[in-house]
Amino acid sequence: QVQLVESGGGLVQAGGSLRLSCETSRSIFSINRMGWYRQAPGKQRELVASIRSGGSTYYADSVKGRFTISRDNAKNTVYLEMNSLKPEDTGVYYCNAMRDLLNYWGQGTQVTVSS
Repeated sequence: QVQLVESGGGLVQAGGSLRLSCETSRSIFSINRMGWYRQAPGKQRELVASIRSGGSTYYADSVKGRFTISRDNAKNTVYLEMNSLKPEDTGVYYCNAMRDLLNYWGQGTQVTVSS
């Protein structure tokens, strides 16, 4: 089992920044991949960024150059730094952990970007 606790969402104007945090109940090294997904109203949940245990990262084209995923191994925490936010970044952001082929999800945190 992996428990995930997210924080850091909120309301921000376009062009602003937010940082999301996801604290895990297990060592990050025991988790194959950590990721951030988002779900906009009326749309499917999509992968925004991920980081593997070896350190390799992935970003969706829509956020490349604006978002950065990182981790603090000592704190078992993964971050998503979001800069130059756009109204289309609005949605509920979910932290995801993939371990031993199982997926675990956080409760979600709302990010709203006003124009």
